[in-house]
Amino acid sequence: MPVKNRFAEMLPEITAWRREFHENPELLYEVHRTASRVAELLRSFGCDEVVEGIGRTGVVGVIRGRTDTSGRVIGLRADMDALPIVEATGLPYASKTPGAMHACGHDGHTAMLLGAARYLAETRNFDGTAVVIFQPAEEGGAGGKAMIDDGLVTRWGIDEFYGMHNMPGYPTGKFAIREGAMMAGTDEVAITITGRGGHAAKPHDCIDPLVAAAQMIVAIQSIVARNVDPLSQGVISICTLQTDSTARNVISEKVTMAGTVRSLDRKSRDIMVKGLRRVVEGTAAAMGVEVDLKIIEGYPVTENHPEATVHAADAARAVAGDVITDMHPMMGGEDFSYMLLERPGAYIFLGNGDSAMVHHPAYNFDDDAIPFGSSWFAEMVERRLPALTAAAAAS
Repeated sequence: MPVKNRFAEMLPEITAWRREFHENPELLYEVHRTASRVAELLRSFGCDEVVEGIGRTGVVGVIRGRTDTSGRVIGLRADMDALPIVEATGLPYASKTPGAMHACGHDGHTAMLLGAARYLAETRNFDGTAVVIFQPAEEGGAGGKAMIDDGLVTRWGIDEFYGMHNMPGYPTGKFAIREGAMMAGTDEVAITITGRGGHAAKPHDCIDPLVAAAQMIVAIQSIVARNVDPLSQGVISICTLQTDSTARNVISEKVTMAGTVRSLDRKSRDIMVKGLRRVVEGTAAAMGVEVDLKIIEGYPVTENHPEATVHAADAARAVAGDVITDMHPMMGGEDFSYMLLERPGAYIFLGNGDSAMVHHPAYNFDDDAIPFGSSWFAEMVERRLPALTAAAAAS
């Protein structure tokens, strides 16, 4: 199945949906307008069931095939939330919501899955059930986990999950995937260092938490370099540092730092977390400051299942020709990982052309990618739930 003619016909309408979502971005779980519009469209397509409020503001649509001798259910997922970024595209349909924009292409993901849902509801050329999943709060809110905790898997009996993300830098419509670890597990780090503040001219009367923070930041760089297997992948980044004073002549009482730990396997993650505790607490003891270290476990590694990766690549190959099947894993996080912990499945990237990178104020989803993405979603259902022949259906 190359890109279906139906999606070429639908492209202006799907593009209009996408731009409507882009113009009205919403954050985390507060995607009420988006979710309501998604549910409205799904009902207009004739889905057999549309349920709102799964995982707080998620939407689920159920489309049954012409037959259901297989009893199998395929879940297709898109994310709906935007980012707290001020848009700098200057587009006619730029964000109307101050301080928020679709800088990661979730507007495109949602529109492509809606296009696939409409096609599947029209054709129903499969044996089983397709469940289309529109998820809130991918950007740090673990909306995927919220939907699972709310019964997503058990309520609809989902057997496999498939998801997609656009990727700037790959040609528009080009697919890329890999078996195994696809995206990193992510943890948050928060460090509070307390010393004794005072006048900058009398450091001997103080215990300077800023000097301790500087020593920690430098020492933290050795954790991955000298503890993690060089053939593994991991990174620790301290990204913010703030004192409780802004004066040039005051030694602060308190310093806070925050950052992230990212890894592609549990062993490397545990090594880095232990290293952080050792370095931070040891440096604090050496410098005479008090320290509070919090490590908050975040999204798990997004790990594609072997057979599902083959199925996803085959569907992409049918839609677009050659597929990259050995792409390098990425250290970004993705809460589709929670769905892959529950059932087999795979996550694939779709090229967005030479656009700004995701999470950039000048990013914009390439609407020319829509027929490829919608076709891939539809192809996943038709391949994993092949329609019965006329003879078999009649018997």
